[in-house]
Amino acid sequence: MLTPVLVYGIPLDFILFGLTLLGVAIFHHHTLAVALTGLAAIVAYKLLFAGFAKFGAGLPGLVHHMEHEWVTLANLFLLLMGFALLSRHFEESRIPDEMPTLLPDDWKGGLLLLVIVFVLSAFLDNIAAALIGGTVARHVFRSRVHIGYLAAIVAASNAGGAGSVVGDTTTTMMWIDGVSPLTVVEAYVAAAVAMLVFAVPASLQQHRFSPIVKDAPSDLKIDWARVAIVAAILLAALTANVSANLKFPALLDVLPVLGLAVWAAILLTALLRRPDWSVMPETFKGTLFLLALVTAASMMPVEKLPVASWQTALGLGFVSAVFDNIPLTALALKQGGYDWGFLAYAVGFGGSMVWFGSSAGVAISNMYPEAKSVGKWVTQGWPIIVAYVVGFFVMLALLGWHPDAPH
Repeated sequence: MLTPVLVYGIPLDFILFGLTLLGVAIFHHHTLAVALTGLAAIVAYKLLFAGFAKFGAGLPGLVHHMEHEWVTLANLFLLLMGFALLSRHFEESRIPDEMPTLLPDDWKGGLLLLVIVFVLSAFLDNIAAALIGGTVARHVFRSRVHIGYLAAIVAASNAGGAGSVVGDTTTTMMWIDGVSPLTVVEAYVAAAVAMLVFAVPASLQQHRFSPIVKDAPSDLKIDWARVAIVAAILLAALTANVSANLKFPALLDVLPVLGLAVWAAILLTALLRRPDWSVMPETFKGTLFLLALVTAASMMPVEKLPVASWQTALGLGFVSAVFDNIPLTALALKQGGYDWGFLAYAVGFGGSMVWFGSSAGVAISNMYPEAKSVGKWVTQGWPIIVAYVVGFFVMLALLGWHPDAPH
């Protein structure tokens, strides 16, 4: 019988995972190697000593565990790879070059762009919203985008999806589990306050670093075929998400529906315009990094959370910055007793505090490799941490903590 190893009462699994995250923070030029090494160490330990909780010991336990996780991992892989191609279609449509004529010339232009990302994320996947924001930023700021502003783009996409059951994987999970969309929408109270707190400092920061361009190219010609392709891909994702949740929820447990819909649209529209496949190798590295961390997190012996309370929900937001929020949300749904609006905000927005804390952060970091530094992300994106706490307590003061009845 396998016996888990404890170090001063702490399971060795957590220590190995913590060392992996520390390695990512320190060796930010070698994040993929660190993540894969950490995952290999955790898998080896689980095989030899601890087993895989409810899935059993040894190789059969590992196989059953991966059977349980593969849909989540496949969806993340397909979405990150697919939306990278979408962002290139959007860039080559020349619409980002047109944006200087639509955005104000000063710091308010950067602020309006963050608001646009926030609104888009309420309807689209937050990865797509973040990549669209990052693509526009690269053009309107002459490719000189401050890391603090990149963090704000990620935060805006996560905040925009926090109150929408189609805007984030975690809120979609709540919807599938029976939580009312009207309960989740309360998260926008905190998300809107958080936006006010971090968006202005981030926009001023970016304006000082590299002001917005004042004029679009005079000979600009929009490629409307690429615009149509972007719209088709996003519509496919939205339609698949809503229809699967409403009519075929069981399908979501056995197939990566959202990712497959995105790639079906990409391949079909390739007949109209060829995707820029050259972005795939670098995107693959970033995607593999996130999948390694998500897989490692899924193996942690988190069988239950502390007693449901607003303090626990607040803490889960900070945990979400370094620990995948999907298993955290699944545990919270199983446990019950939460005010789901608070939890949606915490696990949705909390991942913005570190670059690998959300899939949107990893997607932006694939586009801007200089953002793959925990130190720079935290020190230059500090308004996000402040915004998270302020938004949470404003929501608590205005709405109060009201645990929802079993759903």
